[in-house]
Amino acid sequence: MSKQRVLFLCTGNSARSVLAEATLRAWAGHRFEVFSAGSQPTGQINPFAITQLQSDGIATAGLRSKSWDEFANAAPMHLVITVCDAAAAETCPVVFGDFLRTHWGLPDPAAIEGSTADKARAFARAHAIVKARLLALLALPAATWNDRDALKHALDRIGFVQPADQNT
Repeated sequence: MSKQRVLFLCTGNSARSVLAEATLRAWAGHRFEVFSAGSQPTGQINPFAITQLQSDGIATAGLRSKSWDEFANAAPMHLVITVCDAAAAETCPVVFGDFLRTHWGLPDPAAIEGSTADKARAFARAHAIVKARLLALLALPAATWNDRDALKHALDRIGFVQPADQNT
């Protein structure tokens, strides 16, 4: 299987999509070319996202908040995964193209107000969800990647995966 090009997409590209990008690249950069972007990028990575990644031993060098416009003329993606939280009435970017798209919504940890500890817990929880979903992605049998309908079904199911430890 050639490297699959994956784009994690959200609104601000400062937290959730960056957590997913950095983690998948660290865990399976040999299998995937991984990117993230936002429809309205904040222009900077949330410091709590950087701290969370570093605490999990994941490289953060080169991460930056960027617009999905950067990918308009890039090599085509195989998979686009939106990670915005439609349940919170957050507007998810709409994308068109010949790629699979799936939605793995999760609450925006950057929206949490409160103490530094509260914010850190929100980022740890968001990253735990991202990691659980990425583990499910990486566990997909190779044959699934060759069957577009089966892959779409599997990817959509992964959007509901939660970490085993609900207290994370």
